[in-house]
Amino acid sequence: MSKGKFIALEGGEGMGKSTQGRLLADALRDRGLSVELTREPGGTPGAEAIRNLLLHPPGEGWGPQAEALLFAAARSDHVARLITPAVERGAWVICDRFLDSSRAYQGIAGELGDEKVKQLHAIGSDGLLPDLTLVIEASGHDVSDRLRQRDGDTSDAIGGRDADYHARVNRAFSDFAEAEPERFALIDGNGTIEEVHTRVLEAVAPLLGEGGI
Repeated sequence: MSKGKFIALEGGEGMGKSTQGRLLADALRDRGLSVELTREPGGTPGAEAIRNLLLHPPGEGWGPQAEALLFAAARSDHVARLITPAVERGAWVICDRFLDSSRAYQGIAGELGDEKVKQLHAIGSDGLLPDLTLVIEASGHDVSDRLRQRDGDTSDAIGGRDADYHARVNRAFSDFAEAEPERFALIDGNGTIEEVHTRVLEAVAPLLGEGGI
């Protein structure tokens, strides 16, 4: 049996990653492929427990070092127990966020440093990288509308950080994609859900071979 593929969806808050991940998973299943749809932090019982600690921290919350360590721990369990076994048995794994979110949020916006985040990933997850990382970018107006629909008047510990923090996150994702075009595909997230989905399918098509989806 041939190995599967691993695709991550990345981007800042309100870019529509979760919706596009579900649509992509459905499109791949329609082709008869086995698909695991997962998320970070989370995806396994242990990683989901860490997710709750990260998004709803006790006391005064986590400093950047502790936050990065928790993300790396959750990812290590996720990779070992779900992602790697699924790909090895031939499934396609679609993940809402992966390493590059830690690089953008903790490494760049949180000023911990990109190299430190990558070192944690090398230790915890053997440096695993997706076959393709889709970075969804959208205009500020579209993003604001999506965040209102998603969060209402509340937000989690990370989503609720100030606008400058999130601007640094968004710039980081763009910089990653520019620096490694062979690993990333930038997706225009403006327009309808269906229009963005079409762009996602076009980016994924080369992984499926001639003809695409």
